[in-house]
Amino acid sequence: MITLNIEKTFGFISKEAVAAYEAKAKVAREALENGTGKGNDFLGWLHLPSSISADFLADIQSTANTLRENCEVVVVAGIGGSYLGARAVIEALSNSFTWLQNDKKNPVIVYAGHNIGEDYLYELTGFLKDKKFGVINISKSGTTTETALAFRLLKKQCEDQRGKEMAKKVIVAITDAKKGAARITADNEGYKSFIIPDNVGGRFSVLTPVGLLPIAIAGFDITKFVAGATDMEKTCAVDVPFAQNPAMIYAATRNELYKNGKKIEIMVNYNPKLHYVSEWWKQLYGESEGKENKGIFPAAVDFSTDLHSMGQWIQEGERTIFETVISVEKTNYSLSVPSDEANLDGLNFLAGKHVDEVNKMAELGTQIAHIDGGVPNIRIVIPELNEYNIGQLLYFFEIGCGISGYILGVNPFDQPGVEAYKKNMFALLNKPGYEEESKAIQSRL
Repeated sequence: MITLNIEKTFGFISKEAVAAYEAKAKVAREALENGTGKGNDFLGWLHLPSSISADFLADIQSTANTLRENCEVVVVAGIGGSYLGARAVIEALSNSFTWLQNDKKNPVIVYAGHNIGEDYLYELTGFLKDKKFGVINISKSGTTTETALAFRLLKKQCEDQRGKEMAKKVIVAITDAKKGAARITADNEGYKSFIIPDNVGGRFSVLTPVGLLPIAIAGFDITKFVAGATDMEKTCAVDVPFAQNPAMIYAATRNELYKNGKKIEIMVNYNPKLHYVSEWWKQLYGESEGKENKGIFPAAVDFSTDLHSMGQWIQEGERTIFETVISVEKTNYSLSVPSDEANLDGLNFLAGKHVDEVNKMAELGTQIAHIDGGVPNIRIVIPELNEYNIGQLLYFFEIGCGISGYILGVNPFDQPGVEAYKKNMFALLNKPGYEEESKAIQSRL
């Protein structure tokens, strides 16, 4: 199991102050369980891991196998929670260089619909020109601008290159059960489709087909992934006491740090494979808690890389930060530092040591330096990177987020602020139905 350690926050906050959150954390956890808190119509993720059936996973795997057999490349088209969860898992578990080697064992997974970059889309369509590719279109409405624009381009290219019949076989829709443009398109074209449950928001959707299908196509074991999440669901259950419940403790600790002026939480990893886990976490906590002019700002760094860029600020900048470090206990491979007779780089003192031993000492040395510099540290230890442990980790952050948001006093399951930019963008583009908004915004320019 993954473990949580908050010992390195004491001295900045007290053990007694964290323990004093027990009642609040229990109330928050019970509100999630009983559906009595804000946003209770979006709690479908809460018991999702334990409710996933073997038949459902078999259907996902069967569809994944169809794309694996018929595609060299699969494009995951989605934005925010519609792609970040899948990407976090895939990149955490993949060989860092497989996509360059094109090993033919698994399709290359690429991403679209998460930006409006013309050069990006042009280069993507160019990359796909001589490839047998498929598309997973992930959108509840089918009208999210970034994703709909990308899918329009990809659908045409797939049909042009592979023919309409094959395109039907390798385009999958993950969308609303009954309504929306993506549902109508899927039904009209005869695409295989999966449902995004109405009561699961995008940032909590990694254990729905939104995450499970791309993960399975990439060649990873979704049964083990779900098993990890299911075990963490039990570990953080409503009847698990505060002192043994890691999600409650994490939520309490970060809220106590926030109360004491630590306004920024920096997610730290020492394994480059976890970069997109941090990106997924940033959306989860930023979109869930950043409301009503309050909330911890979620940031992320990759160490030791960013110790040579952000390290100075973290060590000696404004003392409004704390760090949550994800530490991977065991590597998948072994690589030792060789000895060199000339020793011009002065590294013979490391000869014979595993590279990860050097990395672990960088981690420990940084932790000590940052604590000395006034930065509290929370530590999460993962035994190793595999499907089971990543499933645990993501569900831990989800349940921790729900509890933390309720302790903070916000609705963790809505995102009203996200709509502001869309309204302005549609007005500037003269989208039908936005005529009054167009006039108003033009007068401001």
